[in-house]
Amino acid sequence: MTQMPGFEDWLEICNLKARYCRLLDSKDWDGWAALFTEDCEIDTRPAGGTLEQGRDAFVAMVRHSLADARTAHQVHSPEITFHGDGADVVWAMQDRVVKDSFALTGYGHYHETYVRTADGWKIARQTLSRLIVDMVRT
Repeated sequence: MTQMPGFEDWLEICNLKARYCRLLDSKDWDGWAALFTEDCEIDTRPAGGTLEQGRDAFVAMVRHSLADARTAHQVHSPEITFHGDGADVVWAMQDRVVKDSFALTGYGHYHETYVRTADGWKIARQTLSRLIVDMVRT
């Protein structure tokens, strides 16, 4: 299945991450879950979160955490390094989370590993780090 990555792969990964933001913010949990491998590993500990193993556990945790929140996620400036049917990507990110008791704006990076599957590129690993967090308690 290994093939030489080209611009189409770069574009597919960028479009996948754009869908990631849109589907997360619109709370389309099934569509969002489809962007990850079943055995994904998601590490938000550098941003004060947890380490989650597996797509179902991760999506359930995020769904519970953001069920009553309004969010806006933005990513830009991808740095993509291909290695066969895999890619390592660093995205600059900004997120806004508004809940009843607080409003948070974070600035940082997603460090991700993507794999090419029969269904296209998927996120296999993700680490979220925040460099700056502006939080207001309401």
